[in-house]
Amino acid sequence: MMKKVLLTGATGVVGRQVIPLLLDRRYEVHAVCHKTRSSLPYCNQDGVWWHQCNLLDHHAQKVLLAEVYPTHLLHLAWYTEHGKFWDAKENIEWVQASLALLLYFREVMGQRAVFCGSCAEYDWHYGFCSETSTPKRPVSLYGCCKNSLQEIVRCFSTANHISSAWARIFFFYGPYEYPGRLVASVITALLQKTAVPCSHGNQIRDFLYVKDVAEALAALLDCDVQGPVNIASGQPRSLREIVCAIGEQLGASDQIKFGELSTAQEAPVVLADVRRLRQEVNWQPRYTLEAGLAETISWWKQQLISKGMEKNL
Repeated sequence: MMKKVLLTGATGVVGRQVIPLLLDRRYEVHAVCHKTRSSLPYCNQDGVWWHQCNLLDHHAQKVLLAEVYPTHLLHLAWYTEHGKFWDAKENIEWVQASLALLLYFREVMGQRAVFCGSCAEYDWHYGFCSETSTPKRPVSLYGCCKNSLQEIVRCFSTANHISSAWARIFFFYGPYEYPGRLVASVITALLQKTAVPCSHGNQIRDFLYVKDVAEALAALLDCDVQGPVNIASGQPRSLREIVCAIGEQLGASDQIKFGELSTAQEAPVVLADVRRLRQEVNWQPRYTLEAGLAETISWWKQQLISKGMEKNL
């Protein structure tokens, strides 16, 4: 039987990277975009169909599902505007839209669904985040909505015999990332010979290159593992280590100014337990930190050149 996946969030940082991986796994990919665009990733690729749909419009969702009739669902779409999404009302709207999507997926006899969660669902006071033992105690509306949706998806899927998994994505970086996020902001500043003020940098985080995130999601969709699965490297890295690695690759370590920003609100450690990902999904990262940063630096350099800022590079 043909595997036909409906991919939401397909123009996002992670979603666009998933498309070729799904094709490699012999999926027919039906990618969703909100607005018509002049350029869509892999729009001329055999096996990829693009559909314009406002997923917050439940009727439009229903029409789309009836048209595509997917066997699989990879739901990545959400409200993610940088600096605003943590407590935005749009989080509630996306819970409603995601539940409608699940209902319509059942109506068309969908078989396997993977929803996108977040490490923000966990209680970060515990530091080490395990799917089975770490309490879920989110401090933002975003984390609360994600965690609540996860509970509903789990119960509904069990009751309706739908195979489902919940991908809890930790920290990622790579091409197309919002320029204000850590890795992107450090790279772009150093490329333009600008000083980078930082905190002390001792915070431990779990970063994964975006192409590895996409591969993990494709592997999770293509297996029968159910329930929450952390999508992360499982490798503790200090923010100082990551920022210094960028500085070394760009030969601009002297432009990094540690200790100039406050860290009063930040958890000291957020690290993922990746045993389910490694042992059950049978997946491990391909990229080292250095390789992922090198590709990301190259991409940002091309972006700055294309915007006429190459004189500073």
